[in-house]
Amino acid sequence: MNDEKKRKHPFDDSFGFFDREWDRIREMMDMMADRTLRDKGDLEPFVYGFSVRTGPDDGKPVFQRFGDAVGSGESVGNGVSREPLSDIIERGDTISVTVELPGIEKDDIDVDIDGRRMTINVDDQHRRIQKEIELPCGVDGESIKATFRNGVLDVVLNKTEDAKPHKIKIE
Repeated sequence: MNDEKKRKHPFDDSFGFFDREWDRIREMMDMMADRTLRDKGDLEPFVYGFSVRTGPDDGKPVFQRFGDAVGSGESVGNGVSREPLSDIIERGDTISVTVELPGIEKDDIDVDIDGRRMTINVDDQHRRIQKEIELPCGVDGESIKATFRNGVLDVVLNKTEDAKPHKIKIE
């Protein structure tokens, strides 16, 4: 059977996507290893990781990186802001956003929403954490409920077409 007549498997593109993501992860690990060897005495602890989940519409894998200097090309550690692991779940008329912030005090968290963008900032004496989340739709600012327990920030938002900027109070 010649190559032109071979049927293409539907997962071929997905596996190519995995290969590209693994290449990026390997590059980041090489960069961290090189930096560790070069700057042994000057390094602060750093975090880097990723999560994989199935895409909501097409079933393709969705990679989310988290940690220090995610995707910025900056050097890792030494005062660079950290990007926490987060998750967005749509259920009916609501959107739930969960963000992992271990070791953080509730009063150090600042959450704002402007249109379809949620911004989370933490700036305490030990670390700087920043996360921008693109929401799948506009949300009702009057219905937002945010809680913080055991290092996990949960924000529940009602969907709406009319989105206005809001500052969120965390309970």
